[in-house]
Amino acid sequence: MLEIKALTKYFGGLAAVQSLNLRISRDEIVGLIGPNGAGKTTVFNLVTGFLRPTGGRIMFAGEDITDRKPHSIAERGVARTFQATCLFAEFSVLQNVIAACHLKPKFSFWEAAFHTPRNRRKEESILSRALEIVQFVGLDTVKDMPARSLPHGHQRILGIAIALAAEPKLLLLDEPLSGMNAEEVNNAKEIIHKIWKNGITILLIEHNMGAIMSLCQRIVVLNFGNKIAEGSPDEIRENKEVIQAYLGTVEYAT
Repeated sequence: MLEIKALTKYFGGLAAVQSLNLRISRDEIVGLIGPNGAGKTTVFNLVTGFLRPTGGRIMFAGEDITDRKPHSIAERGVARTFQATCLFAEFSVLQNVIAACHLKPKFSFWEAAFHTPRNRRKEESILSRALEIVQFVGLDTVKDMPARSLPHGHQRILGIAIALAAEPKLLLLDEPLSGMNAEEVNNAKEIIHKIWKNGITILLIEHNMGAIMSLCQRIVVLNFGNKIAEGSPDEIRENKEVIQAYLGTVEYAT
């Protein structure tokens, strides 16, 4: 589904990503780990068109998307979340998801202006889809609450719901468990696993090693923009270079 070939990004004289090769097959959950500054979010920004690469190519579903703009890449089925949750603070949970659902259908100005029957059907379809997403991620009991009033864990889940509204084939999650307590982490892990079970391929950046090890089929490790390891959770857990650089001597339970 996604193939990254010799992807390189320089900021001035600093290589944030250096000759990265990565393939993600349909229906995989792949983890991307490394310390702060390793280049993980830069990879996300390159794949989703927020940054232009210095070199290399990005292929999605067999199509070269290297030079496409973010909206064009999103239309092809690539959606993402961000480290900082991006919400309409005064909108309700449901309104946030409805707003995101409007990115997908094609609306005519005149249909909207005159509120035609076709426009009303589209609006009804969007409302139904938004309600379905809110229920899917477990936010239906707080759907009428303003986003700013939600606890942190719920705000992070709402960020995932907004990404799902784009109907992605590939979902890039950037530290979705950040700042969550243990109960919220377990809930979020269940939601991520459910998203994958529903046929959405996932690339996951996360510092919670227990979550990475239990969720991902394969893990890629970056260090200063270079890939230093790739393999199954067991292989990464036993890799001496990874242990020394990222995991220390702590054993992380699955």
